[in-house]
Amino acid sequence: MAIDRFPVEAGHVLQFARAIGDPSPVYVDPEAARAAGLEAIPAPPTFAMASAHFDPEYPLRPNPGRPWIGSADTATGYGPDDVDELASMLYAEQHFEYHRPLMVGDVLTGAERAGDTWTKQGRRGGELRFTEVITDFVDQSGAPVVTSRTVSVSTARPPVTPQEPQEPQEPRS
Repeated sequence: MAIDRFPVEAGHVLQFARAIGDPSPVYVDPEAARAAGLEAIPAPPTFAMASAHFDPEYPLRPNPGRPWIGSADTATGYGPDDVDELASMLYAEQHFEYHRPLMVGDVLTGAERAGDTWTKQGRRGGELRFTEVITDFVDQSGAPVVTSRTVSVSTARPPVTPQEPQEPQEPRS
């Protein structure tokens, strides 16, 4: 993933703060932000996740003509002959390291790099593979703003499709 341009805009920050249920006036009112000792309206702590809207290759973002999770008349948008590479993957953790507050007016660029990988034996049998992806966000002057670390886990075996429910049987006497 590479995000060439991720603008931090006041309307986007307002919507994000409302979506996470944070009523703080610092996310809306420049005066409230200044009273809190900030130069401008800040973005909420997890706002860097909104960068996905600016990543053309983000797998959960709709792309006309390509299957994506949530599209079409099936739950995944994938047909019986398609391979869904994300089917055995689960989002596990998200961490943020802020180098300075993320503020309205910033224009970020994000570059992704590989982090650690490790395995663990699952409780129900089967190996779990953990993968860490690190995204470094810099501002318009090239200064670091936030480092995001995403951890996903995948199973060694593909998920099993649930069996059709069976009709209850009459109790034996």
